[in-house]
Amino acid sequence: MRSMTGYGRCEMTVDGMDVSVEIKSVNHRFADYSIRVPRYYGFMEELVKKFLQQYISRGKVDVYVSISDKNDDSKVITLNTAMAEGYINAMRELVDKYGIKDDISASSISRFSDIFDVEYKEEDEETIFARIIPALEEAKEKFINMRKREGDKLTADMLMRKAIIEEKLAKVEELAPNTVDEYKAKLEARISELMEGITIDESRVMTEIAIYADKLCVTEETVRLHSHLKEFEHILSKEEAAGRRLDFLLQEMNREVNTMGSKCNDLEIGKCVVDMKTELEKIREQLQNLE
Repeated sequence: MRSMTGYGRCEMTVDGMDVSVEIKSVNHRFADYSIRVPRYYGFMEELVKKFLQQYISRGKVDVYVSISDKNDDSKVITLNTAMAEGYINAMRELVDKYGIKDDISASSISRFSDIFDVEYKEEDEETIFARIIPALEEAKEKFINMRKREGDKLTADMLMRKAIIEEKLAKVEELAPNTVDEYKAKLEARISELMEGITIDESRVMTEIAIYADKLCVTEETVRLHSHLKEFEHILSKEEAAGRRLDFLLQEMNREVNTMGSKCNDLEIGKCVVDMKTELEKIREQLQNLE
């Protein structure tokens, strides 16, 4: 199980090309990719996205790719004559108008970088992408490993809270039968008080108790909750992303606990129900971080 929070970075030189890849992510309901590459390598955006989609199924993922080609023959530099002429004319006007020293030279003009047009020689897109794959792989591995470490911490916390819920559930199973006995004793005492000296129809009393006992019975809820908790732990033990499945399962567990609370009019059981709901809410908060 992995967290949706992760970070990985790699820098390396491949075939004279300096490559830097940075991947980071935060929580998101779905998979949302934002990939930034140098303008002249725009074709890589979709290739990088397809590569990462194999390993990341959920989260807001930001990817930054920087490429600097050291090969001298990779660039074609041409002079933008119109732009250069514009700068020269403006500088001459400055000299004439304000009478300042005329030191216009090639070196002074060259400081204006926009007088040069830099074009990169066309290369095969697959060949260029293959050069960044090693850096992309390493950054991805660091990114995934961090997600796993974070996921392990989240899993340990949720399993601890699951154990608390199981402890409270066992207490509910222990206390639930007593509520019927208590109701029976209260009912008989109340009837005896109201009908002192009158023969009580025992069968009617037992029927009333049976009806009440059926309303109070939480066996179905406790059995289902045990099953959900077992499945919850089973899913957590798997490697694949299952945040949505766990979220659905958590909703079912909440439903069972709420039903227990509405059925049992008992102070101790009520406390157990509140404790279980508290732990389920804490698990829900942690689930928001899982892939």
